Amino acid sequence: MIPRPVSSRRSTAVRALLLAYAVAATADVALLLAGSSAGHTTVKPVLLLLLAACAALCGGPRLLTAALLCGWGGDVLLLVDDDLAFLAGMGSFAVGHLCYLALFARHARPAAVPDPGARARRTALGLGYATALVVVVGLLWPDLPAGLRVPVALYSVLLTVVAFRAASLGPLAGLGGALFLLSDTLIATGIADWPQLPRPDAWVMLTYLAAQFLLAAGVLAAHARGLPEPALTTTGNPTGSAPAPR
Repeated sequence: MIPRPVSSRRSTAVRALLLAYAVAATADVALLLAGSSAGHTTVKPVLLLLLAACAALCGGPRLLTAALLCGWGGDVLLLVDDDLAFLAGMGSFAVGHLCYLALFARHARPAAVPDPGARARRTALGLGYATALVVVVGLLWPDLPAGLRVPVALYSVLLTVVAFRAASLGPLAGLGGALFLLSDTLIATGIADWPQLPRPDAWVMLTYLAAQFLLAAGVLAAHARGLPEPALTTTGNPTGSAPAPR
């Protein structure tokens, strides 16, 4: 997740933040598997702050940092067991998704040569996501609380578009978008009182944290592809200064 040349000190800081994110994410899922809601409440607010700081230190787009901070806001709001807080959290995530959509539009990977097969795959992927959206929302609708039906349906449309558009950046972001959709679908089934997997919150967080990491990594990689290469002098020195003596 270090897509561009950075100073040695900054590179060390990025690796430290990534390690901290991995450790905190593992701890959070483990706490949920152990049934420790108090531990989860302590660790969860830290997670997306670590990832946002890492993205910023990597020189990523400001919109990526904004998207991750919106995710952090949603995480904190969803810790409150209240319908109003849930709607506010969903709104925070929605703003983050709009940031992601802007990033996907800016950094979508262009085809080197026309590829009819790629267009067919995009069409099939879009049809698959659209079908899943209609089926899942249709099944959930009667079991959702009346006040949450329309907001959940609208949010589901937005998240499905994000999942589809994420694939335009490559497999990392594409998988991240799919996992984000899966994570929020698991949340929706819980709200609808459907039968759940054992320790459902652990599966929600596992897929969510992987999704945010993969989306961030995909955006950073796409951003790095768009950066100009360092200029080379006739001596092959990328800085343009005299070669350092050996």
